[in-house]
Amino acid sequence: MQSLEPLSAAQAETLLKVARESIAAGLESGKPLAVRPSDYVQALREVRASFVTLNREGRLRGCIGSLEARLALVQDVADHAFAAAFRDPRFAPLAANEFSTLEIHVSILTPNEALQFEDEADLLRQLRPGTDGLIIARGERRATFLPAVWESLPEPAEFLAHLKLKAGIAPGDVGEPLRAWRYTAESIPREPSR
Repeated sequence: MQSLEPLSAAQAETLLKVARESIAAGLESGKPLAVRPSDYVQALREVRASFVTLNREGRLRGCIGSLEARLALVQDVADHAFAAAFRDPRFAPLAANEFSTLEIHVSILTPNEALQFEDEADLLRQLRPGTDGLIIARGERRATFLPAVWESLPEPAEFLAHLKLKAGIAPGDVGEPLRAWRYTAESIPREPSR
């Protein structure tokens, strides 16, 4: 699996600032922050995939991202921060009075790696709890869990079962073969060292 150079602390802070400013721009104008990637250092101009997760009072408030790298990282984060705040179909658009209590998390993804497995037991043996993000697909149904989801679902069987539910794959569904890919993610803000 491709491993990419982690961002510096200053670059990570810049991404969080861009995400917050994009949400503020959305509250003000209904549009994401206009970002010119050329104004940023090379590491933030790299084409990378990201997710932006918003939490408020310890609860999910929005999460939008992409699994495929298509834009400069700084643009990707600005767009996803706006979308997580205002376009996540699971939530009402963010209200101005919620903004000050919003926790913003950015996940920068490595490219996906297809997993080869005989059956679900084999897939479960290959998973690296706490490390792997997982994408599964069966037919047109597809879903992902970021590596951070291991914190609430630490057992591989439980992790996979919940991901299948998210994808709309019923327990015991044996239609088309299950396909799976894994990736890792750099998480910002970073977890404190233990």
